[in-house]
Amino acid sequence: MARSVREALDSGDFYIAFQPVARLPTLEILGYEGLARSTASEYPTPLEMISGAIEESFMGELGRALRKRAVEDCPHFPLFLNIHPAEFDEAWLVRPDDAMTLHEHDVYLEVTESVPISHYRFCHSVLREIRSKGIRLAVDDLGAGYSNLKYIADLTPEIVKLDRQLVAGLGENARLRALVTAIVRLSHELGAKVVAEGIETADELEAVIETGAHYGQGFFLGRPAAPAPAVREEALRSVRGAHSSG
Repeated sequence: MARSVREALDSGDFYIAFQPVARLPTLEILGYEGLARSTASEYPTPLEMISGAIEESFMGELGRALRKRAVEDCPHFPLFLNIHPAEFDEAWLVRPDDAMTLHEHDVYLEVTESVPISHYRFCHSVLREIRSKGIRLAVDDLGAGYSNLKYIADLTPEIVKLDRQLVAGLGENARLRALVTAIVRLSHELGAKVVAEGIETADELEAVIETGAHYGQGFFLGRPAAPAPAVREEALRSVRGAHSSG
């Protein structure tokens, strides 16, 4: 019989992999996104882990446990931590002893446009309470599918994360580059800094820097790993080369 998500968690079969988020253009590490991973055969992917937790009405407790693990395993840097929409249906997020409120550095909770759909006012109330404790907010996956820029104005996040769809092939697409540059400028005017996600090549990194994006993330800079990895030397060489040639 397959184990429950709770049993797999109790057995230590879930862990956190960390992917660097770097300042542009220097690639100095700003912090790390914590990504749930599993060694359990029943839950080989994060999606299966989350689906199982939702079926068990365990998502709130799982989210709390994963935040605790992330804070314990990466104590010296700011953290970006994802919230699943199902967590808004439980009370775990607002508990005063949540590990994210005890972290000595900034914590950015990442939410997507799918969060405030059926319980818009309630979700905003939860987010206000969390932010009153010093937790910051990041809007994730901007540009994936339907994107409502009003979402940025409504939530007033500190960070906006651009989806890979806005980064792929950015160096060869002048119109896309103009769009991303405009989004970066708009986000800045609304009080948010921009992380360009999904950077996979040196050309994409160079193009992202040209748009004025504040931070970068992606396989070219570093793959998710445990413990938290440094920025890849190849990426560092690419920005050094661009500076020396410029």
